[in-house]
Amino acid sequence: MKFIVSSAALFSRLQTIGRVINSKNTLPILDCFLFDIQNNLLTITASDSETTLVTWMELVESDGDMRFCINAKTVQDSMKEIADQPLEFEVNPDNMEIAATYQNGHFNIMGQNADEYPDMAIGEEGMETLEIPAETVLDGINHSLFATADDELRPVMNGIYFDLQADNLTFVTTDGHKLVRDKKFGIESQQPASFILPKKPAMLLKNLLPRENNALTLKFGNRNAVVKMTSTQLTCRLIEGRYPNYNSVIPQNNPYRVTVDRLTLLSALKRVLVFTNQSSALIKLHMEDNLLTVSGQDIDFSTSAEEKVACGYEGSPMSIGFKGTFLIDILGNITGENVVIELADPSRAGVIIPAEQEENEDLLMLLMPMMLND
Repeated sequence: MKFIVSSAALFSRLQTIGRVINSKNTLPILDCFLFDIQNNLLTITASDSETTLVTWMELVESDGDMRFCINAKTVQDSMKEIADQPLEFEVNPDNMEIAATYQNGHFNIMGQNADEYPDMAIGEEGMETLEIPAETVLDGINHSLFATADDELRPVMNGIYFDLQADNLTFVTTDGHKLVRDKKFGIESQQPASFILPKKPAMLLKNLLPRENNALTLKFGNRNAVVKMTSTQLTCRLIEGRYPNYNSVIPQNNPYRVTVDRLTLLSALKRVLVFTNQSSALIKLHMEDNLLTVSGQDIDFSTSAEEKVACGYEGSPMSIGFKGTFLIDILGNITGENVVIELADPSRAGVIIPAEQEENEDLLMLLMPMMLND
């Protein structure tokens, strides 16, 4: 059986879905791509048994229908340096030998029987269906992914919580120290619904969605979710469990408000962080008369640093401690020129929001404080 395909188009698709394959799989066949050729359309599947990516593309030509498996690393490595040109594959169905011929050479690899590949299809009946702009989902993942946890005891915190209400979709992540709540307005639902997307499929979507210009179709049930894009489909198992009540931990009525240039504060934090204790990374923020003082020290090595940053602040003097690495993460995942830090007292969480919210968005980040020594 023969088929011809563009080498660049094929390699691009293999790279796209190859990220889902684990370095070590319980089933050896999952080290492979599943190729399925029907009516001149090539469908390629890759999976780790929890998450499955499927992509499809038109062939230049083919002389029949066939299914076979091919080792993912071998075929990707063999195609890495081939310039864009027609690539002809000839598959022997008797011994599964695969010969690939291109302009100035050829290579031979062994395939495997497709019957060994597990059926990754799931029933989509009874699933909720949403049409969402790809940009909205990408933006929500970009803002929130960094705050997910790696907690074996509380697996619900290891993913992104999608909370669908009548007029908005909210992306929520927390690791117990920091929290992100990103509300996207303009997405409507007949009834409230929610699910927890694991970290790995979220990271795969982060790589896939920048290429999407159209709306994507999101289907989800109690156990699985399916994301359909232009030429790729992601299917994954959801995290089961009840997500914590995130609204209850966001402090209200914060009387102290600091408005500061985001990049200026971010640069100051990175410089001061060098001189703090490596294990605690404690940074002290002191606000007084439109001036924010950023300081840190490491008593063990007798090092310290302090920087002053202009800001908008008119309340009484106040000091609060934060873990510097977490504060840098938060400021690095907010877009916009200025941020507002809302505080109540040194023992309560600080709320960090953009000074100007994007259209149809309400982004809020929260950081728990650390106890200051003085």
